[in-house]
Amino acid sequence: MLFDTHVHLNARDFFEDREETIQRAFDAGVKYMVVVGFDRETIPLAIEIAEQYETIYAAVGWHPVDAIDMTGEELAWIEELSSHPKVVAIGEMGLDYHWDKSPKDVQKEVFRKQIRLAKKVNMPIIIHNREATEDIIDILKQENAEVIGGIMHCYNDSADYVQTCLDMNFYISLGGPVTFKNATLPKEVAVQVPMDRLLIETDAPFLAPHPNRGKRNEPAYVKLVAEKIAELRETTLDEICENTTKNAISLFGLNL
Repeated sequence: MLFDTHVHLNARDFFEDREETIQRAFDAGVKYMVVVGFDRETIPLAIEIAEQYETIYAAVGWHPVDAIDMTGEELAWIEELSSHPKVVAIGEMGLDYHWDKSPKDVQKEVFRKQIRLAKKVNMPIIIHNREATEDIIDILKQENAEVIGGIMHCYNDSADYVQTCLDMNFYISLGGPVTFKNATLPKEVAVQVPMDRLLIETDAPFLAPHPNRGKRNEPAYVKLVAEKIAELRETTLDEICENTTKNAISLFGLNL
């Protein structure tokens, strides 16, 4: 039994075959999923999908790339949606210094506002980090984000930062890159993270794991991530499945 903690079934890539994609995931043993919404288009659809399936949940937040588009109205909207029974986290949020659509100062302010909102509604947060590790850690510390904790989504940074994240009450989530032949960092992290703080994800339709790299990713492929981590940790697939699922259920506060 697997738990894909971060998937974008609300992406346009799945508009034509979403039901079939979800069924393939179920058939592959992926019982639980969190569909992540991150803007005006994807947030309502994330909740809609979660309402249709008993074991699919939603997260709602605002992506840093689009931080410049977020107003007080959007923040209030996210707060309102956080009370929905299928919403289990706030995010994805964070900082993205790769793209230049939103200035860094705007991204930081929107990030801080969402952390404060999550603390207000007592929900874990999902962190998007691209080329901004030091600033993200500084903001998390300054905002006392350890009170709620959350997920370092698709962690692809140095193993040197892992303990800092763990100390701030965050789980480390690994996705497709851990299977890439030339990706050394996630492999190091996969071995280092304590079993009780490890999560897995696909981030589908992005970052498909080997041997599907370059193709559309989908939640059924989270099993490939689990298999690779089991190999790296020299343990069984069952142990990875059991522990990462248990960790996700605990983090999201699910009564299962």
